[in-house]
Amino acid sequence: MGISLLLPVAAATLRKRWLGFAGSFVALTLGVALIAATGLLVSTSAGLQNDDPSAPSLKKLLTFMAGMSGFVSVFVVASTFAFAVAGRRRETALLRAVGATPRQVRLLVLGEAVVVSLAASVCGALLGLAVAPLFARWLVSRGAAPEGFTVEISAGPLLVAAAVEVAVAVVGAYAAARRAGRVRPVEALGDAAVDGKVMTLGRWLWAVGYLLVFATVLVLFTTMPPGMDQDPQLRDPQNMPVWSLLIDVMAIMAVALFAPLLVPALVRLLTLPVLPASGAVGLLARQNALAAVRRTVSTATPMFLVIGLTGTVVGSTLTFGDARTVQSREALRASYVVEPIGGSTLTPDTVERLRALPGVGTTTVRTTWLNGLDGGSGSGSGAAASGTIAATAVDGDAAATWKLPTEAGSLDALRGSSVAVSRSLAEANGWQVGDRLTTTLDDGTSVTLAVVALVKTPLSLAEVLLPYAVVAGHLNDEPRPTAAFLTAPAGLPAPAAVPGAEVTAAAAWGGDDDPRSRSDWIAMIAILGPALLYALIAIVNTMMMSTGDRLRDFSTLRLTGGNDRQVLSMVGVEALLTAATATALALLVTTGTQAATLLLIGNRILESGPSLPLSLPWTAIGAAAVAGLGLALVSSLVPARIALRARALDLAAARQ
Repeated sequence: MGISLLLPVAAATLRKRWLGFAGSFVALTLGVALIAATGLLVSTSAGLQNDDPSAPSLKKLLTFMAGMSGFVSVFVVASTFAFAVAGRRRETALLRAVGATPRQVRLLVLGEAVVVSLAASVCGALLGLAVAPLFARWLVSRGAAPEGFTVEISAGPLLVAAAVEVAVAVVGAYAAARRAGRVRPVEALGDAAVDGKVMTLGRWLWAVGYLLVFATVLVLFTTMPPGMDQDPQLRDPQNMPVWSLLIDVMAIMAVALFAPLLVPALVRLLTLPVLPASGAVGLLARQNALAAVRRTVSTATPMFLVIGLTGTVVGSTLTFGDARTVQSREALRASYVVEPIGGSTLTPDTVERLRALPGVGTTTVRTTWLNGLDGGSGSGSGAAASGTIAATAVDGDAAATWKLPTEAGSLDALRGSSVAVSRSLAEANGWQVGDRLTTTLDDGTSVTLAVVALVKTPLSLAEVLLPYAVVAGHLNDEPRPTAAFLTAPAGLPAPAAVPGAEVTAAAAWGGDDDPRSRSDWIAMIAILGPALLYALIAIVNTMMMSTGDRLRDFSTLRLTGGNDRQVLSMVGVEALLTAATATALALLVTTGTQAATLLLIGNRILESGPSLPLSLPWTAIGAAAVAGLGLALVSSLVPARIALRARALDLAAARQ
């Protein structure tokens, strides 16, 4: 059979299975748009630096936003195209039976995938150009990006997004076509009925590989072997939430790839309690899910991503927030914390009022940058921390404000031209108490600072502490204090209300009202929001594709005596079973990632403090599961109802 003879077959398939092609087109268009939009934002932010180290780093935030969006879109596109090809196995089997070679089948499928993906990539790139400014405006409105931040249009991110998604679509289609093409003609029709081996060798290798990467990265960040502590991005506990997100993604990938192995067992387990009560409808839904494992996995994947990502990211954000709150309270010696209301800094009038309080010691903190921190003549190693280093400028008595675990030296000596550094930073650079370090301030002034203490800094402070007098008058944009700490004698009543500021007792400080917690939630929404929106749309897309591919099954059920209500009930039970399976997988991965997060926190943040209990974000998981189930029911029942009604009208017209 010549390849030209397959072109009419391709045209007929397009007319018959237009919903599958449309679903693939939509998935890839939105995937390209998402990657292109986030890529444009990353390229625009390349030359920007956040002036406030306490706020989320814009470049880092956008990079992880692009990475998360790319991860979800690539996974969904590959799954969607593979599902679209697998849904045509009956046609593929017939082609093999009438003489088509495996090569011809692969060429036919790949040609269709290339045409659809090229058209979708153009539409997706144009959509990305429209979506990127909306993302930028949202970031500015939430304070995550500076005023005036706009998107600069460039061809690079658009071409990368299109190339990546087209390649993923073709690879996904090729893998499915290769499986179909290997079926021998005699076995073709039999193979079209029930899924056979779904855990291929390649899937096994990728699944085990991601599982090994998950375990390896977790062990490395937990133990921090020599060499890793030289990189401030790897060493700084402030970056632990970022690396925890990477560990979460590895776990989600591993579970998603193991899904064909896990889904049948979950389906059997979840249907045991309902089979006696659901009758034939429940039995049919159960057997359909077990017979078509690839279809079940493909429809459950977007829902698993929605629930799994929500559970892991929200769970880790809450857990790291709790760890920061516990650690900050444990490290605090001051009696009260004063933070601004409706702004990010305290006004000079507010600070003056606080310093005028009788019998109360006031310490203010500012966040600033140092340009390098080089070991001077007193340092035996001559090591240096290069690049831009975040520092906390302390104006007041540091020893009276914090009770930081001290390895050497004392915070009492933090005055004049001195500096206190974290133990991990000192170990990475070979610094000791008494060493003299040189740094360059914002205005180019070079200063030499004596190391007076090696301490364990909490997440609420930078790794470098220095007196505010060192940087006062040398900053191009003089920062105002971000917080003030009040140290009062026992028995002294709480300070009266301060205009424009909120006074909190030290024992109640932190939690959801902490500005850093608000920044964490903004960062989480920015990273997770676009990917979740895409995955929610993918739920509708794959469920509609699945329903459109089953019109023959519905007709067969009607011919065997089933009515419309029973068909729709079966479709609804299948959607419910898909949602339950996805939720079970999501709970599995969320439990594992939460345990990994607690392991990181126990070894890197709360080393000697109280441990946190293992808990899951049930509210977020429940909301994601309900949203996924609702979309799955609507996107499967509505097309099924329309198809049944159209079938009834066709039969009525045929009788007339």
